Amino acid sequence: MREWAPFDVDGNLGKIGTVQLTWMGTQKAIETKVTRAERPQVLEFGDHRWELEEIAGGTRLTLWSNIDRRFVAWGAAGWHIAFEVLDRLLGAKPIGRLAADDAARMAVWQRLVAEYGEQFGVKPPRAVPES
Repeated sequence: MREWAPFDVDGNLGKIGTVQLTWMGTQKAIETKVTRAERPQVLEFGDHRWELEEIAGGTRLTLWSNIDRRFVAWGAAGWHIAFEVLDRLLGAKPIGRLAADDAARMAVWQRLVAEYGEQFGVKPPRAVPES
């Protein structure tokens, strides 16, 4: 996952329990519970659920992610880029992980954020509001 996912994890996502998850671009680890780990079909942790399904000619990956509506276009664009990186990695043409500031500087990021904002009917913020 370190080669494509937009986060680092200090434990095993393959078993039920608690791990520390750090999203790229942040310094603070978040305690995250793995609530379901049924290899190789289902993985649930935090606000995410992943499912793999065998289909003709390959495998379908479905991700459900609970993202604050204000940032849903950012989240969708980020996962879109992460899956592009994964696709290249699986195709033996790795480009390296792109996340956080590295991804946001790319023209494709801006295009994806605008497209997902339109699709979800939201206007993405220009910057993350201060807490």
